[in-house]
Amino acid sequence: MSKRNSKGRDINGVVLLDKASGGSSNHALQQVKRLFDANKAGHTGSLDPLASGLLPICLGQSTKVAQFLLDGDKRYFVRGKLGQVSNTGDSEGELVSFGSTQEVDFNSIENVLLKFIGNINQTPPMYSALKRNGTPLYKLARKGIEVERTQRPVCIHEIEFISYEEEILSLEVSCSKGTYIRTLIEDIGKSLGSGGYVIELRRIGFSHFNITQSRTYEQLLELKNIDLESLDTVILGADEMLPNIEAIYLDTEQSRDIRQGKKIQFIGFSSIQKIKLYDDNKQFIGIGESNLSSEVLPKRLFI
Repeated sequence: MSKRNSKGRDINGVVLLDKASGGSSNHALQQVKRLFDANKAGHTGSLDPLASGLLPICLGQSTKVAQFLLDGDKRYFVRGKLGQVSNTGDSEGELVSFGSTQEVDFNSIENVLLKFIGNINQTPPMYSALKRNGTPLYKLARKGIEVERTQRPVCIHEIEFISYEEEILSLEVSCSKGTYIRTLIEDIGKSLGSGGYVIELRRIGFSHFNITQSRTYEQLLELKNIDLESLDTVILGADEMLPNIEAIYLDTEQSRDIRQGKKIQFIGFSSIQKIKLYDDNKQFIGIGESNLSSEVLPKRLFI
């Protein structure tokens, strides 16, 4: 459902964009927002300009539940060039030689990759959006300023070794949120004694979504050129971002009370947990949270 106003359409849902390499995530977001004539939009889990791939765009009130998608695991295809390191961790930075690749082969790579599977600690790169006293680290890095960064725990669920040819290492990596693939390639390269940096990065999985479900901007534009209704067929419901959260269906009285910000009685939950809420018309209306007193409290509701 959507309606027009002076600021655009009140349209809710999620668009799975296949972001192109070379532009910022915010630029991609603004393109999609204009294409759908949406009055509000936000993205989840930004990608570096160098990176391409799966970027969920939340339209309208779906931005209210975007945070729950951010916690999902990610999957990447990455190509790293060994033998040099980059001050940005990728091919856009200044390159310097690090070590020889003469001893690097299939067996040495397999042995090193094993060290990075499971729970590991990463030092966030200076060229990242993390902030120090309100200033993004990448802005400090551009001024030649380097500050100490605290290591962060992340989890690498799987590393699939695809190929190693002409000093280029190709991998697929499944990992937890907050993982820096540039740092991973850099650390793998250093463990091999050669150094390494990212030359291609593509996000192919985001939580339960797969790159095959996404559309490029050009594909979305083709649909828009047919008509707006054709374009809107790609919009997923906000609740489709939340497959692992239990759902409850409210009656008329409960629907009214929860919309008014009141807690409601609901027997069946023995722990504190997030819950998808559907009203008496079976429409998704947002997120609630159970407590230990057989009650459900509103948390993030659609207005």
